[in-house]
Amino acid sequence: MSRVSSLSNLNSASSEKQQEPHSDRGTRAREVFRWTDLQTITQNIYAKTPHKASKLLETPRHAPPTVLAANGLLCIGTADGRVAVYDFKQSLICICASNVAGTSLGAVTALALSHDHTFIASGHINGYIQLYNLKYPHSAVRSVPPTTLAAVSSGRKEGHIQGSKIVSIGFVAGRHTAIVSADDNGLAFFHSLGKVLFVEASDILRILGRYPETPSTPALSKTPLASSVPVFSPGVSQRRKTRYTVLAMAPLPLGTAPHATDNYHVVALLTATKLVVVGLKPTPRTWFKCAREVNEGGSWKSNSRWIGSLAWFPSVLRSSGTENGRIENSQPQNDVPTDPMLAYTWGSSFHLIKVKESKIKQTVKNSKTGKISEVEVGTVAYEHFRTWVSDADILAVQWLNANQIIIISRGNLGVYDLKLSKLVEQVPFDGLSLAAPTTSEDPTEGDNDHVAHSVRAYKGKLFLLKRDRISVGSLLTWADRILSLVQDGDFLEAIDLTRSYYTDEAPGNRNNLPDDPIHRKDTIGDKLRSLMQASTQYAFSDDRMADGTHTSPGNRGVDRTSLFEGLVTVCCKACVALDDFEFLFEDLFQRYDDSGIAPIYLRQLEPFALNDQIRYLPPRITQRLVALHQQDGRPEHVERIIWHMDPSCLDLNQAIHLCQEYHLYDALIYIYSRAMRDYVAPVVELLGLIRSVRQFRRMQLESIKMFGTAPEPDSSTESMIINAYKIYPYLANILSGLTYPSEEPLSVEEAFQAKRDVYTFLFFGRSSVWPPGEEGKLVLTSDEEGGSEPTYPYARQLLLFDSESFLHSLDIAFEDAYLNDETQTINRLIIVRILLEIMSSGTLRQEDITFVHIFIARNVPKYPQFLQIAPTVLHNIIIGLAEDPDPKTREDRQLAAEYLLSVYNPHESERIIALFEHAGFFRILRAWYLHEHQWAHLLVTYVDDPDMSSLDILGKIEEVVVASSRANKGVIPNDLIDIISKALPRLLQADIAGAAFLIDRLLPSLHTQAIEALGDDGSAESSRYDYLHNLLGPPSNDEEYQGSRLRTGPSKNLPQRLRHMFFDLQCQFHPEDVISTLQYLQKDTLDMEDVLETCEAKGVFDAVVWATDWQGDPQGALGKADIFQKRISCRILDDLAAHSHLPVNSRDLGSLQAIAKISRDICLKRSQGSSVQDVPLEDMWFQLLNSQINSVQVISASIPTNEREGDNDSEFDVMEVENMLSALRSLVQATFSALVSVTSTSAVSFPRLFKRLVNSAPSSTGSHYTEFRIILTGMLESYRSDEDLLNMLKNLVDRDLFDTVAEVMRERACGWTPSRGTCQYCRNPLVQAKDISSGLQPALDLRNGPLFQIVVSRTGSIYHRHCRPSDPSELES
Repeated sequence: MSRVSSLSNLNSASSEKQQEPHSDRGTRAREVFRWTDLQTITQNIYAKTPHKASKLLETPRHAPPTVLAANGLLCIGTADGRVAVYDFKQSLICICASNVAGTSLGAVTALALSHDHTFIASGHINGYIQLYNLKYPHSAVRSVPPTTLAAVSSGRKEGHIQGSKIVSIGFVAGRHTAIVSADDNGLAFFHSLGKVLFVEASDILRILGRYPETPSTPALSKTPLASSVPVFSPGVSQRRKTRYTVLAMAPLPLGTAPHATDNYHVVALLTATKLVVVGLKPTPRTWFKCAREVNEGGSWKSNSRWIGSLAWFPSVLRSSGTENGRIENSQPQNDVPTDPMLAYTWGSSFHLIKVKESKIKQTVKNSKTGKISEVEVGTVAYEHFRTWVSDADILAVQWLNANQIIIISRGNLGVYDLKLSKLVEQVPFDGLSLAAPTTSEDPTEGDNDHVAHSVRAYKGKLFLLKRDRISVGSLLTWADRILSLVQDGDFLEAIDLTRSYYTDEAPGNRNNLPDDPIHRKDTIGDKLRSLMQASTQYAFSDDRMADGTHTSPGNRGVDRTSLFEGLVTVCCKACVALDDFEFLFEDLFQRYDDSGIAPIYLRQLEPFALNDQIRYLPPRITQRLVALHQQDGRPEHVERIIWHMDPSCLDLNQAIHLCQEYHLYDALIYIYSRAMRDYVAPVVELLGLIRSVRQFRRMQLESIKMFGTAPEPDSSTESMIINAYKIYPYLANILSGLTYPSEEPLSVEEAFQAKRDVYTFLFFGRSSVWPPGEEGKLVLTSDEEGGSEPTYPYARQLLLFDSESFLHSLDIAFEDAYLNDETQTINRLIIVRILLEIMSSGTLRQEDITFVHIFIARNVPKYPQFLQIAPTVLHNIIIGLAEDPDPKTREDRQLAAEYLLSVYNPHESERIIALFEHAGFFRILRAWYLHEHQWAHLLVTYVDDPDMSSLDILGKIEEVVVASSRANKGVIPNDLIDIISKALPRLLQADIAGAAFLIDRLLPSLHTQAIEALGDDGSAESSRYDYLHNLLGPPSNDEEYQGSRLRTGPSKNLPQRLRHMFFDLQCQFHPEDVISTLQYLQKDTLDMEDVLETCEAKGVFDAVVWATDWQGDPQGALGKADIFQKRISCRILDDLAAHSHLPVNSRDLGSLQAIAKISRDICLKRSQGSSVQDVPLEDMWFQLLNSQINSVQVISASIPTNEREGDNDSEFDVMEVENMLSALRSLVQATFSALVSVTSTSAVSFPRLFKRLVNSAPSSTGSHYTEFRIILTGMLESYRSDEDLLNMLKNLVDRDLFDTVAEVMRERACGWTPSRGTCQYCRNPLVQAKDISSGLQPALDLRNGPLFQIVVSRTGSIYHRHCRPSDPSELES
């Protein structure tokens, strides 16, 4: 019996970790892998037996495991350098250990098992490589010790340097003595471990990497060697990783089918910067490389740079077993081997390539004969297949099968599907719980990210070597998951999961399912049907009723209602997916009915019927469902069921009786029209309701006449009224060929029959019997029992009940092509004649007559070829539309008249116009008057039209006036002027600005009348200002009327009185804008004396000062400013004295500030002008400063000493005065600053000016020196703060400049410094001037720019890339 047993034996010798089933369906965590701990191996490898006890009991004591190999056998390397070998029964086969005298192999860091499972190769942390034959495991059949740099330098030996950790090892093809290895120094070797004359003759070939130039400082290992040669064993933290560090290495294994690439002995090596694929046969060479992009898989400066892994999948036959983890179709296929595939990762980046042989032709010359011939030469090529980026760094990859790859990161374990190009499974997993190669017995030491040697996949099983145990896992297929749920007793979840696989909505993989969609659905459908059958049998079995699942610990019983409800729900979903309801309606319903729990079945089935997922129910089930809601007293549920059911499912007698009993008229209409194809019966039913409603309303009127009160309608009567109105949308739908209430189109034949029946019944001249035959009844409409029936009773009844709704339904019906056929018994003209006959009978109200007129007037122009009506009838309709006094229908009547006038030209035009004027049909009248050029009447229609918007009326009036003046040789008719003058109040109310511009352009003589029309109330002054400002004031940005954009200046059409009124109102409402208004107006149009008097009277002193200077008298302006400032200061003092507890008037302070600004601008203007000597500048500045300082001193002197010291209770007033003084002092400071800022002040002596100011102060004012000191101190503080700000800004700029210069110096110091600025070979400049003209470019494109074409060597030579010589000897020279 072979010692290599089946993988299935793992479950028999270990304890499987089962997840406890959840009681609540839907909360169960989805199981992706089923894990099993190999307890026997775990107990042997991770035994806690003390060292002395193990010697006494003669049991082997293992060091912590480090690496794992699992391809035929379970091989586990340990930290003490041994390898434990187990079969899949967890039986220990042997322990491979080598006792080489005077050496210490160190921990096993790499492990490989040969293709035939007979040899093991182990790599160790100190650089040793051991080869074991499992028949003789106690000693290595070959041993490759590490070498030294001295031996390598002398050329005597090749191999790994002492102290280098072997990171990867593997057998080449099917050979036992051909291995490849790689270490953490970036060196990789091919070892051919042969013997010559019973003496080891190993051939070692370096296939990647370079030896270190200088050895590092020797360091003793933890286990000293017996020999005197020191061991080079730097720790992980002591050795610096380089770009050549080998992250992973693996030779291409042999597959189940031979492939052309097997002859090349391909080996893949992964470094931090590239993937290198080499071939050892026929001669060692590099076949291709795949470079790593910058920052691919993570930042180049992060640890992701040093994380990488790779895994091969060999060639297999496409028809051999299950490819891609799925069952292939049973179609004959050629046994074509697949190309080997290589998966490799850098950080979070995942790549997949296909490796294949490519034949090329080469020309070969025979050295003996000189004959040239072409031969085919094989090369190894690759095809990039997939690229994917993970959310985290990928620590390990393993092939689970030809289509799925296991991907392990620090926090997740996932399954990547090649066909879908995405993760199909992902579960939380602690990637750092895997064992990592380490030199210590403490597993927490070492590089924890390098755990790829602890993950192995073999024949669909995943083996994990963890820090505390060894586990094996299987990826659950769809059948495994379903079986797991069934075994846990959750058959409802099993059915739901199977349904999700059937609809392709289930998450996860699709392993063991056919690729063909039809075949896959057949397979899953059979499974789904069997599950429903088995679940039903189990739920209703006698054994389950007695198996204890219905009893609780307290013997109180368990409610299993949710179980039976869930069974119906999941079976409904499954049958909807299968589109097969035989089991649901027959077997399952019978089970529930036999057990007496049919209501549970019916209530769970109902939502699927209401959602239109199940459109057909057998009549017996529908009958039971309707009866269930009838018993529960829920008729509204019955109505919803009837709407959503196929009519053939209904018990018609039961449904009609129930609908009539509970007044379910929507459902009743549905039954009549869809189930019985009777479209007149709903009309008959609803006409009966209308008759009842009219009888009730007649009873109310009689009650009011007799008793003065009317009975209120109860709930049943209100419901009857609501249902009666359903006849109108029903008629609109049916007569348009639609169903009610869903509005779905009827078939052509059915729609034709329905329209013919309804039209014939509805417009029949007398009462009819329905249904036809002996069982029919006469359909009556009279309000009184036994009363006489009028002609056309049904159309008349609908008009009397709600004429507007009935005519709206006919409007919709008229658009249908059915009425185009005039050979029918009914058409549009017949319907109109019937309506006219009913209207002429005198039974309709005026409101109903008007709606009939509107209906006919609108449809005559729409269907002129079908509606040929006599002109007298149309004339009467026009008159009827105009004579109706109801203002609510005026717009509808006017629109209908417009429609009718488009096809009919009435006589008696004067009478018609008079009627239209009385009716208010202004839109029709405007068209009439415009055509006749009756401008006065046209203007009246605009003025009198209440529907004319304020935005349109002014424009329309202007159009009429312009057109009338053009027709009257440019003169506006007097009658139009009279109309506009009378309409001024409405025009001004609509838009003052627009009216002002309109009058100014067309009728400027009406300005005075417009001002008077604004009235005399409180808001009249403001309206007058708005009117005049729009004509005289500067235009504002928010003016919307188009006239403001057309005017180019102030209006010249206003009389002087209105101009004076405007300035008076301007000073009253907006004194701050007086100066801008004066600037906008022309000086010759102003009476400046009147302007100055008005401004001074209104207290707009700044405007007086500005206007005086505007007239060319700056000194007079400053004089007036001095007078105004003194006046305002005195007023402030009076206010303080009279109202000591009130705040200071802010308008006075604003006036002082405005006067100071204007006066300062005057002095600056004169000081900066060309003729500075024409005016006494020093006197002007003195007068300005003196008046400002005098105001400060006067107000400051008004504060008593006790109030300054805070002894008085009026602290609020002191604070107000202090705030005012502060504001006034700031004005003096601003004036001084303006004086200092003037450059051309040779005529002004600042010391003399200051002396004059000090001497001019009255001696009686004791605080004038104090005020001077405060003002000057404030100025100096202002300049000092400006100086501090400039100093701070200078320091900030200096610091930024220093940092920038330092950064530039650091950048220039990077790299090798060239000896000269010219190319070493062509002697031309390295970079042309046009390349460096842009200066320093921090974000320079190094791949495309000119600097990319320059090569700088570490020896200092520099040259162009294209000038580099091809001969290496010339390059060295």
